[in-house]
Amino acid sequence: MRGFLIKSMYFVYVLKSLSTGIHYTGQTDNLERRQQEHNAGSLGKFTKGKGPWQIVYQEQYETREEAVRREKYLKTGKGREYLKNNIPEY
Repeated sequence: MRGFLIKSMYFVYVLKSLSTGIHYTGQTDNLERRQQEHNAGSLGKFTKGKGPWQIVYQEQYETREEAVRREKYLKTGKGREYLKNNIPEY
């Protein structure tokens, strides 16, 4: 029997804090787990204590490099402008 290569997908996501209205942009290979981690306060200083967090936008990529590149872009002025113009919840 031949083995199958399971290909991971990578996500760029935008969260919105339901308590403060602020947004957070990140990337991961497991979107559900990452949202749970943000809501549990087990990740960085920026999101800790500001939840609950809701996913308001996501994009999918085949490589981590693509996801990281897109995440960096979305954190620029032009990237934030793109999100503002394309996400009603932003």
